[in-house]
Amino acid sequence: MPDPGPADPGGHNWPGAGNALGSEPSAYLRQHANNPVFWRPFGDEAFAFAAERDVPVFLSIGYAACHWCHVMAHESFEDQEIADYLNAHFVPVKVDREERPDVDSVYMAATQAISGEGGWPMSVFLTPEGLAFHAGTYFPPTPLPGRPSFRNVLEAVHDAWMERRDGVEQNARGLAATMANTQMAAAVRLDGPPELLDPAVLAEAVRLLARSEDPDAGGFGNAPKFPPSAVLEFLIRHSTVPSDTADAARDMAGRALAGMARSALCDQLDGGFARYSVTADWSVPHFEKMLYDNAQLLRVYAHWVRRGGDEVFTAEEGAAVASRCADWMLDSLLLAGGGLASSLDADTVVDGVHHEGATYLWTNEALMDALGPGDALAVAAIMNIGARGTVSTLGSPLHPGRSLTHAEAQLWERVRPRLLAARDLRSQPARDDKVVAGWNGIAVAALAEAGAVLDRPDLVQAAEAVARYLVDVHWDSGARQLVRVSHDSKARGIGGLLEDYAFCADGLLALYAVTGHSCWYAAAEDIIRAACTRFTENGNLSDSTGESAQVFNAQGQLPSLDPFDNATPSGASAFAGALLSYAAYSGSHDHRVMGGNILGLLPPLATQAPRVAGWLLATAQAALAGPVEAAVAGPESPLRRELHLALLKSPSPGLVVALQPDPDGASPEGGIVDVPLLLQRAGGPEGEPLVYLCHGMVCERPLGDVPAILARLAAMASSSQSAS
Repeated sequence: MPDPGPADPGGHNWPGAGNALGSEPSAYLRQHANNPVFWRPFGDEAFAFAAERDVPVFLSIGYAACHWCHVMAHESFEDQEIADYLNAHFVPVKVDREERPDVDSVYMAATQAISGEGGWPMSVFLTPEGLAFHAGTYFPPTPLPGRPSFRNVLEAVHDAWMERRDGVEQNARGLAATMANTQMAAAVRLDGPPELLDPAVLAEAVRLLARSEDPDAGGFGNAPKFPPSAVLEFLIRHSTVPSDTADAARDMAGRALAGMARSALCDQLDGGFARYSVTADWSVPHFEKMLYDNAQLLRVYAHWVRRGGDEVFTAEEGAAVASRCADWMLDSLLLAGGGLASSLDADTVVDGVHHEGATYLWTNEALMDALGPGDALAVAAIMNIGARGTVSTLGSPLHPGRSLTHAEAQLWERVRPRLLAARDLRSQPARDDKVVAGWNGIAVAALAEAGAVLDRPDLVQAAEAVARYLVDVHWDSGARQLVRVSHDSKARGIGGLLEDYAFCADGLLALYAVTGHSCWYAAAEDIIRAACTRFTENGNLSDSTGESAQVFNAQGQLPSLDPFDNATPSGASAFAGALLSYAAYSGSHDHRVMGGNILGLLPPLATQAPRVAGWLLATAQAALAGPVEAAVAGPESPLRRELHLALLKSPSPGLVVALQPDPDGASPEGGIVDVPLLLQRAGGPEGEPLVYLCHGMVCERPLGDVPAILARLAAMASSSQSAS
């Protein structure tokens, strides 16, 4: 069907006209269901419609908690004249990037190549085959310096499509070819011998990270500043292994953890972390709260506690931060069905108007109303609430920006419940109830390990509940497929990506280590083996299985693998970690080799861009230090629990822990599965529990007391560094 053109500016005459997002389960897509724009969900039908009409696709990508997505929606997508023009000359398509990160990833790469910037909302113009030819991010309703208006962009793209089609399509094909070449450079061969890891690469990464550190506020780089969770995991692991750079790694990790914990990035009332700070000193957050950030940070803070902290940021302060973060996750994101929701919005809607961070902002007057004059003045001084708001006229976020004195800490603990109760009476940000498999997998690992380290069995129980949801709702055992997204305890039908399989497997293995319930090991094994089949072809690893022809076209018709960490670790690095842990439990040489081959991505990244290779670095550190395999054998007893807990609280980066099932007990999750690491293990002659330690495929004499075990783990860490 030809383009209806100016004679039909509303575009109301063709079949199927209208906004098609009303029945979509995605909260982000439903936010746009009442726009006058004739949005369609991403899929073959939308692109076929564009081909039929011979018009480009306008692809808009965002997510439910995104502040600037709300702004552009209000300014442009709710404007009838802009909508009429968009409907007449394009097929508008909406994508929730959290549902379809494969779509987001390829068009983000195109956007950065075309415009030199990236972010959300993302605005991309595509041929009906899915090839990108023009892109940007936020476009205002009227021109700003260096940024054209959205209407100007639409008119320019339409003119180019009508008058210079050959050039447009040639440029689009050229961009796809460039992206294909990039993919070839990042390819991972899984069927050859892995390269030997060089500890010098990790030490050099620490030195490079030190050059970009902000030693005053903590963290890396300038504003906007994001929580460097994967990098911190590497630094903590590196600091536990004797080397010339161990102390530097410890200090950088401690400064970052302290800076974030004492800042506005961390909600000082209920403990959740915001997505990032718009200032370098963490004082003005971007207020959306994401499951993936908080799950990663919970795990990192728990690992800092396990490490023992340092003088700048003690284990006790780290434990308090971790505990509050875990409580926030469960209080704010846990759904009735058992999964964890994706996020809380950056904005709060007050009287129909979006206000960024309105729930979290305080003025002197608001403090006075909640606390009375005496406490209000003291809290304002401690928590940086001044006469002028740092975010907006609605006020400033509470944050000390430093460690509190003993008296200040006592005051804060006394008034905090009253302030939280007062804040709970305000309008609250919306929650995106979408359950994402991979992010819930990260949360399972974090809750399980934090529960062990913090002596909080309720967190371990919560981890088991989330894991059960993943196995029951997201894992199709018959098809051997993991589904990425669910809503209302129903799978969405979007196939999981490599990162989903990797994060879920890693979480289930971590849960097995803490509980000893072998059903979690069996579920992780199923997921890992399915991923090895699903995401490898001709000896190459890919992030997705090519479910979308348009995405496949846009990336030059080659499998895509992004080795760089983003808000979460890359799928490749997470899969390497899961493979190496599984190989330590199972003894599988093939999976150990596969994990080692993925680590072959590391050397150029570690020496050029370590800030986006944090999880590869962390996994490599664990691989160099291990695997250290600990099998706890013998019947249930207080001593066995003590030995098991000592292992779980060990900071040894290459350690995996297996707990022999009690023959007189039963796993609450079902039958007992044989874990190869436990085969032929037995307690002592008097029935006393023993720990079998193996390192470098060599097993030592079993030990039965905690000091001896900890001493051997420390010796293994030292020997692994010197031997490597």
